[in-house]
Amino acid sequence: MPDHDDLYAALLARDPGYDGRALVGVTSTGIFCRLSCPARKPRRDNCRWFADAAAARAAGFRPCLRCRPEGQVPPLVATLGAALAADPARRWSEADLTALGHDPSTVRRLFRQHLGTSFLQLARAARLRAGLTTLTQGGRMIDAQLDARFDSASGFRQAFARLFGHAPHQMRGAADLRADWIDTPLGGMIAIADDDALHLLEFTDRKALPQGLRRLSVMAGGRIGLGRTAVTDRAEAALARFFAGSDGRLDLPVRLRGTPFQTRVWQELQAIPAGRTRSYAQLAAAIGHPTAVRAVAAANGANRLALVVPCHRVIGTDGSMTGYAGGLWRKERLIALERGYGIT
Repeated sequence: MPDHDDLYAALLARDPGYDGRALVGVTSTGIFCRLSCPARKPRRDNCRWFADAAAARAAGFRPCLRCRPEGQVPPLVATLGAALAADPARRWSEADLTALGHDPSTVRRLFRQHLGTSFLQLARAARLRAGLTTLTQGGRMIDAQLDARFDSASGFRQAFARLFGHAPHQMRGAADLRADWIDTPLGGMIAIADDDALHLLEFTDRKALPQGLRRLSVMAGGRIGLGRTAVTDRAEAALARFFAGSDGRLDLPVRLRGTPFQTRVWQELQAIPAGRTRSYAQLAAAIGHPTAVRAVAAANGANRLALVVPCHRVIGTDGSMTGYAGGLWRKERLIALERGYGIT
């Protein structure tokens, strides 16, 4: 293997040329990654180097969910992912991909296969994230639009409304609930919380997110603004521990807004430990309604607190990966991650 200085320089440069040649284990998190991983880079003295994933696992490290060091991530996905991480505000187009010598349809297919979404959708979400940060910090609408690299104010408002279910001006000012973005290895999430509890936690690419936000807005009397509370900070820290493989509990205060039946299902979901799964039939029996399998499945789909109310831990009776609003690819990775918590 190359020496420590060369490996650490390649790590800082996110050099995809080292994929397949070396992996880095980060002692502060217990995670091992590709050197091209887009995650924030560790200190030099927290790095250990391995020739392959087997050696890293033997040393007690867990695979990173972001760069998938054990999977066969195509070089094209790794290269473009690193480019997006290096400049998240860049406005990408199919013409840019073509200019780099890539076929846009191939890029779209590979990203959807490995990350559940297209490269251009990822790029658009990253830009919108920059605009949201500006608004959350009290910046002007025009500054948010420019930070998000949108040509027009109307385009920015429309993109924002598609994500949040409200135009940005409707989320400015005083509010009882605050909405902000949390980055995770499986994609961005929108968290909505007040000073006491978490009301919503959803992946930003969930199709029903805008509808769920509008419904929550009605329940809250229309008082949802931009920003975060101490509960948001607590949720972000808990998610970081969860994805680092150090704590699968996600023990957070939540507000369950649903019918009595839905609430009972969600409470039973919270009782499923990380590393275990249940079938819909088992879940229905556990709440005392063994024939209400379809209703239990519908309650699962209505859950607005992804991961914290772990509906991804429910699978088919035959062990198959059934539908998950966040995408089956996420469900598979979450269950694989949780198997590492040592619960059987």
